[in-house]
Amino acid sequence: MNNTKILEKKINKERQTGNVKNAIELCQIGLQEDPTNPELHIRLGDLYLEWHLDIYNSSQYVDEAITEYQRALESYIDSPEIYFKIGQAHYFKGDLDKAVNYLDMAVSKDNKYAKAYYLLAETYTKRARFLEAAMNAKKAIHCAPFSSSCAHFLLSNLYRVSSFRSFKNWFLSKYEYILSLLTLPFDRIAISNVIRGISYLKFAPVFWKGLVQIQLNQFNEAIETYTAAIEKAPGMVNLYYLLGDLYRAMGRFDDAITEYKMAIWLDSLNIPAYRHLCQAYEEQGDYDSAVEVYEKLIQIMPNMPDVHSNLANILYIKGDLQGAISHYQTAITLNPRRQWTSVINQTLGYVYQEAKKDLDAAISSYQSAYLLTPEDIDIYINLGSAFYDKEDVDNALTVYRNALDLDPKNAKIHCNLGFLYWGKGDIDEAIKEYELAIEYDNNYDIAYNNLGVIYLDDLGRVQKAIELFKKSIECNPNYALAHFNLARAITITGDKIEAAKLYQIAQDINKVTNEVDPQEIIDKINDLFS
Repeated sequence: MNNTKILEKKINKERQTGNVKNAIELCQIGLQEDPTNPELHIRLGDLYLEWHLDIYNSSQYVDEAITEYQRALESYIDSPEIYFKIGQAHYFKGDLDKAVNYLDMAVSKDNKYAKAYYLLAETYTKRARFLEAAMNAKKAIHCAPFSSSCAHFLLSNLYRVSSFRSFKNWFLSKYEYILSLLTLPFDRIAISNVIRGISYLKFAPVFWKGLVQIQLNQFNEAIETYTAAIEKAPGMVNLYYLLGDLYRAMGRFDDAITEYKMAIWLDSLNIPAYRHLCQAYEEQGDYDSAVEVYEKLIQIMPNMPDVHSNLANILYIKGDLQGAISHYQTAITLNPRRQWTSVINQTLGYVYQEAKKDLDAAISSYQSAYLLTPEDIDIYINLGSAFYDKEDVDNALTVYRNALDLDPKNAKIHCNLGFLYWGKGDIDEAIKEYELAIEYDNNYDIAYNNLGVIYLDDLGRVQKAIELFKKSIECNPNYALAHFNLARAITITGDKIEAAKLYQIAQDINKVTNEVDPQEIIDKINDLFS
C-alpha cells in the first residue's frame, strides 16, 4: 500500500511539472509489478489521453488510452466513470458511434452524470443532430447547474448559428453565453479550454508572418509557415482554415478539402469552414460532395438564404430541377434583402422559363421580382422575353415600353422592341427601334444583323444589308449568323466564291456557337454550285 502511495506521488509530481511521458513510464513500471491494478490502468489511460490532446504533440495515443480503460473496466464493470472515459476517448478518436454507445452506458449507470451528458451533446453536434445536442446540454446543466459552463457555451453556439431572423434564438444565445461566463470558475473543463485558447496567442506572430507571405505571393513559404505551426499545435482550428484557403487559392483543391475537413472536425460549428469546403468542391467540379456539405450546413443553419440559393444553383447544374426550384423558393421565403431576393426571383423565373418551360410560373416569378425592385431594368427584359415565348406579343410590347420610361436609351430594350415589331409585320417601327439600338450602342452586333435581315429579305436592299452584316461581324467576328446572312447577301450579287468562303466561316464558328441549323449551311453551300 505504501509503495502504491509513493508511486502515485511520483506520478503526480511528474504530471504537475509537465513531464507526461515520465509519468506514463512510472505507470507502466507500476503495472509490471501489479498488472491487474485498475486504478493504475485508469491513471495510465488518463495520461495517454492527456498526451493525445496536448496541442504541442502529435495525436497518436488515443488507442492506448482506450486499451487501458477497457482493462480497468474488467474490474469495474458497472463504473459510469470508466464508460465515460472510454466514450470520451472514442470521441477524440473520431469514432462517434462508439462514443455515443459508451456515453449512453455511462448515463444508464448514473443518470445524473453531467459530464457524460455534456460530451453526448458535443458528439451529437459533430453528427449534425442538433436537437439531441441541445437536449443533452440541458440535461448536463440540470445535473450540475453551477459547473456547466461548457454546456452553456455549447448551447450559446447552437442558438447563435440558428439565430437568423429569430430574436428569440439571438436572445437565448446571449443569455447562455452570460451563464457560461458566470459558471466558468466552477467548471474545470471550461477553465482548461480557456487556458488552451489563451496559449494560442503565442502563435499570433505565425499568423501575421503567413499573411505577409501571402500578400507577397510567397505561397509555398506561407504553406511551410502554417504547416510548421500545425505540427507544433495540431489542435488550432484557424491554422487548418487558413491553410485550406491558401491551398484553394493555388488550385490544390484536394489539399484544401483535407484542411477544411480537419477544421470542421475540430469545430463542428465552424460555418466559414463549411462554406469554403462547399466552394472547394464546386471549383473542383465535385457537385455531389458539394450538395452533401450544403445539406449538412442547412441542418446546422436552416435559415441561411444564400446557402439555399447556392445549393439550388448546384442542383440546377446537376439537372435536379425540382430540387433547385424548392431551394430557390426557400431562399425567397427567407427574404433577407429586397435586392437579393429580387435576383433569386429572377433566377427562379429563368429556371421556369428555360428549363421547365412553365411560362406562367416564370412570369409570376419575374413579376414578384418587379414588386421588390421595380427599378431593375433586367426584370423588364426577362418578363418581356417570357411574354414573347408565351406568344403574348402585346404584353411583351407593354413591358418593354414601360422599361423605356426607366431607361429610354437602353439599347437592348430597343433591340427587343425591334424584334417584336418585326414579328408583327410593322417593318417601319422595327427599323426605327433597331436604329435607336445602334445609336445607343454602336457595337450592338445583334441589332446590325437583324436590321440587315430586314433590308435583305423584306426590302430587297442588298448593298445596305451587306453593309450592316459587315458591321455586325466587325463588332463580333465570332457571330456565325452574321457570316451566314452576309453569305446570303453576297450570293445575290453573284460572287459565289466569296459566298462559299463566308458559309465555310459560318460553319466553322457555328460548331462552337450553334446559332444556325448546320444542315441549312450545308444546303446553302450545295445550292451555290448546283
